[in-house]
Order: sequence, then structure tokens, then C-alpha cells
Amino acid sequence: MKPPITDSGWFWGALFSGMALVATGLIAGKFEVRQRQVEGRFHGRQLAHEERQRRAAGLSPVDLADSARERDAVAPRRIVPLWTLTAASAAATVASLAMLARERLAREPGPVSR
Repeated sequence: MKPPITDSGWFWGALFSGMALVATGLIAGKFEVRQRQVEGRFHGRQLAHEERQRRAAGLSPVDLADSARERDAVAPRRIVPLWTLTAASAAATVASLAMLARERLAREPGPVSR
């Protein structure tokens, strides 16, 4: 008799990575808005730091408003894109399902020979 499928670690790996895949699909819209805000603040702080260094070095000040970029213009080039997490979840799901199938097929009793 085969042990239940829930005894396999591959089953749980497939289940949880599959749920992570679903979760990334559900949060994609909110993630994009939040990531745009976080990265916009990061870019602003980075430019302000560079400007402070320029002024400390005795160079002429630069107006940061002149170098400002539209938020939508930098949107396609996210520092942390969501597709990386989605791809990792998908790969983990596929790998876990493949290993689960392999494990289940290996445990099947062969034909009885007399």
C-alpha cells in the first residue's frame, strides 16, 4: 500500500510554491504601485546625495528639478521586477511536481512474477 501523498515533502513544496505563484498574480497591481513609490524615493535620495557630494567638493550646484524624470518613464526599468519572483515560484512548482511524480511512480509496485 502506498503512503498518502501528503507524506511527501515534494507535495508540500509544490503546494506552497503554487500558492506563491497565485499570490504574485494577486498582488501584481499593488506591487507595481508600491514599487514605483519606493524606487522613486530611492532615486531621489541618490540624486540628493550626489548633489551634496558635488557641493562638498566645491562644484557649482545643480538644480535637481531640472534632472527630474517622469515616474511613468522609468516604470519599465524597475530595480526589483516582480517577474523574478514569479519565475522562481513557477520553476519551484514545476520542479516539485516533477519530483513528486517521479517519487510516486518509483513507489508503484511492479508486475507480480511467478
